[in-house]
Amino acid sequence: MNSSLYCAEQGVGSKTIVLLHGFGGCHEVWRDVAAALSPLARTLAYDLPGHGLSLDFPGAGPAKVAARAVLADPAVRAAKRIHLVGHSMGGAVAALMALIEPAKVASLTLLAPGGFGPEINAPLLRRYAAASDLTEILACLEAMSGHGSPPARHIADVLCDMRGRPGQVEKLIEVADAMTRDDRQGVIPRDQLDTLSMPVMAVWGSDDPVLPSTQADDLPPHFHVHHVLAAGHMLIEEAPDLVASIIQRNMNRRSRSARPKLAEAG
Repeated sequence: MNSSLYCAEQGVGSKTIVLLHGFGGCHEVWRDVAAALSPLARTLAYDLPGHGLSLDFPGAGPAKVAARAVLADPAVRAAKRIHLVGHSMGGAVAALMALIEPAKVASLTLLAPGGFGPEINAPLLRRYAAASDLTEILACLEAMSGHGSPPARHIADVLCDMRGRPGQVEKLIEVADAMTRDDRQGVIPRDQLDTLSMPVMAVWGSDDPVLPSTQADDLPPHFHVHHVLAAGHMLIEEAPDLVASIIQRNMNRRSRSARPKLAEAG
């Protein structure tokens, strides 16, 4: 293992889409979504610090470390602006990236993002962190998905291989314990989110058993919210085509600052 940040790049085009997985995942969970997006743009799917091929990244764990690591990556620095997509913990990372360097982010698509409310299913997250064999990984994925959404076997196989690397499960347990201290998660203040002017889309499964969909309530008025009926927390795997289309739609929206002002009466 090396201590650099791993990124899987595919597709071509003038636009760059950055894809950030959730806790316990890796870049390969984006396979179906990236395949739908890559004919239209260049996609950069990362292994976040402490995960997969970025397992040994220094200081891995906190979302702010991950946010600064991705922003510092040469592939991101080479792009004038990026369309940023994050799921769960990756959503918290994406939101922090947009707050740190708002001028760099052309659009922000958040899939059941972390940090939008204190409630979190801490026991399930810790169980998922410790899962190392295929049967237990599949059981955790099923518990995190909506009813009638069987977990994708190819994703479970990828995650099982990832957790077979020395130190990976131990690192996930460490990160999960830090994330769910007192069975709550840290929250990004709403007033900070309100400063974001790029197009923001928050997507939530109506039956999310990890982060309740009510965390999409009372977001800043310029945020667009999309509820996916009967879906759970694993939106990338449960509805990859819908996720890809939502990303594309948000990429085509204009930022608040670009909207023309209404002419004054008079």
